[in-house]
Amino acid sequence: FEMKLNRNSILEDSYRTIMACKKADNLKAKLWIDFEGEKGLDYGGVAREWFYLLSHEMFNPYYGLFEYSANDNYTLQINPNSGLCNEEHLSYFKFIGRVAGMAVYHGKLLDAFFIRPFYKMMLKKHITLKDMESVDSEYYNSLVWITENDPEDLDLRFCVEEDQFGQTVTKDLKPNGEDILVTNSNKKEYIDLVIKWRFSSRVQEQMKALMDGFNELVQQDLLSIFDEREVELLMCGLGDIDVNDWRKHTAYRGDYSDKHPIIQWFWKAVILMDPETRVRLLQFVTGTSRVPMNGFAELWGSNGPQKFTIEKWGNPDQLPRAHTCFNRVDLPPYRSFQELWDKLKIAIENTEGFEGVD
Repeated sequence: FEMKLNRNSILEDSYRTIMACKKADNLKAKLWIDFEGEKGLDYGGVAREWFYLLSHEMFNPYYGLFEYSANDNYTLQINPNSGLCNEEHLSYFKFIGRVAGMAVYHGKLLDAFFIRPFYKMMLKKHITLKDMESVDSEYYNSLVWITENDPEDLDLRFCVEEDQFGQTVTKDLKPNGEDILVTNSNKKEYIDLVIKWRFSSRVQEQMKALMDGFNELVQQDLLSIFDEREVELLMCGLGDIDVNDWRKHTAYRGDYSDKHPIIQWFWKAVILMDPETRVRLLQFVTGTSRVPMNGFAELWGSNGPQKFTIEKWGNPDQLPRAHTCFNRVDLPPYRSFQELWDKLKIAIENTEGFEGVD
């Protein structure tokens, strides 16, 4: 499946190409991504980069399809008001579902993390009060209080207040909810309805469109063998990078070995990096910032399993160069740790686009 794309309009170009595909089975064919004006040969590295770059656009709250959860600006949830931001929103959710399905089918990763209830909804599983804890701790605590106390004095009703672009709107949780008092005897029903409203009923249409697209590539019965944590790892990989695991599953070429001074400096640099730089180094060499489900042992290259590889190359005046298709970094024999550190940082921070062998 070939796509010719412009980096500056990657979302629109990808949307047009993928939604123009009438037979979703065609999306299961080998991906061939061609970025306009670049001579990178796609042995898998450019496809991985495409999933990475497209994730940043699709899930960017700026477009109004997704928003950050109440607890952080890191985990995403579907924006209940997405239709007010984009009239074509359901078509875009189907597109996002197809892209997520393509990522799972082709063994690639999306660069985004969603709230746990999102994965449960994908699996059509019941969302519980406990699931709310990591998403909206304030709301969670108030609901826990209701479970442990008599809520009658609070004068709560079977309705909730919704914020729609600065306007507060009251919404019934059941017919005539505004007139029904929450008591000790009906509080369980109230909590169940609040959770349903908070996570699923407000985004039912969006979720259905997304899953329609996803299931065209990955059937529901195949997805159902996983739990929500495994689905997260399957789609998004590991968030934290285990440097010991990384080092353990690294191969060396040329004169390099794990005991070589240059390699000792390299791993010292990785340990000293802040988490973001470490992730950027991984992205520089492999084309993605995520680690596969079972760690570095399962890193893939263009021809299947491919360990992270460091090869001796060039001279100390040159910057390290990466071959994302082969998960390989060509590392010159630097004269000092400081020189390696400086050159590595420059290479990581100034690389976008593929040249030559990539």
